[in-house]
Amino acid sequence: MTSTTRRTDTGTTTGPRAGPTTATAAGTTARADLRGTVERFWATAEGRDWVAFAETLAEDVVYELPQTRERIRGRERYVEFNREYPGDWHARIERIVAEPPRPGSPGQVVSRTHVTVGLEEMYAISFFTVDEDGRIAAITDFWPEPYEPPAGREHLVERY
Repeated sequence: MTSTTRRTDTGTTTGPRAGPTTATAAGTTARADLRGTVERFWATAEGRDWVAFAETLAEDVVYELPQTRERIRGRERYVEFNREYPGDWHARIERIVAEPPRPGSPGQVVSRTHVTVGLEEMYAISFFTVDEDGRIAAITDFWPEPYEPPAGREHLVERY
């Protein structure tokens, strides 16, 4: 009889050899920490807790929106961007996949998020880079299709 072992998105294995081994325990812990950072990011954004939201971010965080060709540099500006975003928006995490840091490279996290703005529903894919302090250093958001940015946020963004 053969058995199957599969790897989950949290980095643990299931099946007859389930549970982290000594060699993978550190990687699983790092993955959980990265995942927790992104979960806190989304939870504090959804809760409009801008102080706690800011604590998930590196001081020099860079946020990019390829569809609108916008970039925001710095924690203060990025928090303000989210605080000022128009409409009654909400975000719900659908999935998070985390890759722990390796020597010489930062941790990476990807989230798929269900977003509603008023009556409009869409999904976003966000790529996060987490620095050695466990804070988000870079975010790139991909939305369903290109669009022109709403007026009123020119003071926070640069176009590229």
